[in-house]
Amino acid sequence: MGDIVEYPTNGGSSSRSEGRSGPGQGYLAGPDGAAPGVVVIQEWWGLVPHIRDVCDRLAAEGFTAFAPDLFHGETTTEPDEAGKLMMALDMDRAAREMVRAAEFLQAHERTHGQGVGGIGFCMGGGLALYLATLSPLVKAAVVFYGAIPWEQVQPDLSKIEGAVQLHYAENDDWATPHVGRQTEQQLRQLGVEAELFVYPGVSHAFFNDARPEVYDEHAARQAWVRTLEFLRAKLG
Repeated sequence: MGDIVEYPTNGGSSSRSEGRSGPGQGYLAGPDGAAPGVVVIQEWWGLVPHIRDVCDRLAAEGFTAFAPDLFHGETTTEPDEAGKLMMALDMDRAAREMVRAAEFLQAHERTHGQGVGGIGFCMGGGLALYLATLSPLVKAAVVFYGAIPWEQVQPDLSKIEGAVQLHYAENDDWATPHVGRQTEQQLRQLGVEAELFVYPGVSHAFFNDARPEVYDEHAARQAWVRTLEFLRAKLG
């Protein structure tokens, strides 16, 4: 089990990191010794138990995982409220906090390796891809049914220095398989290593076992195995 910890969110060199703020908070979990680091980025529900559980699962598999709380303590189980929280997110601040989270994790005593990974779900899937464009520390980005709904956010995919793995659901009408295929094509055209998996017969959020109405055990297990293999290959 992990802990809620504080991390610095001001300073740094990101082009979208101007301004200062107090410390942020996030959920940190890892094995006893130093391990490769992975930034875990929340869905639009906030830093809910499912996201903390993903961190714990990564820790059990030999990674140090850190999930920054981008909603600053706010969580919800209502889709309408979640949508409002997502669209109200200050993207300059969120960009800064994600970059600082990657730097915090890379420098942490429980982390080793040249760079970190990123993994995100739904809203966080799009943000995991965005983070890979903002921080050269990100050597492996895993995107679960991710899309970027903020008009002001136009990630420069040419800045990605690592590899990208994409997981999309066949029956997703928000982060559609077309979005995944288009992203994969754009990445490969730019020379970025990318691989896409589309899971037949499943819906958006198929990985979220806290939502039995959409969770698919077979697809989730398959995606998890692929994710772990990818992160181990890219992060050591």
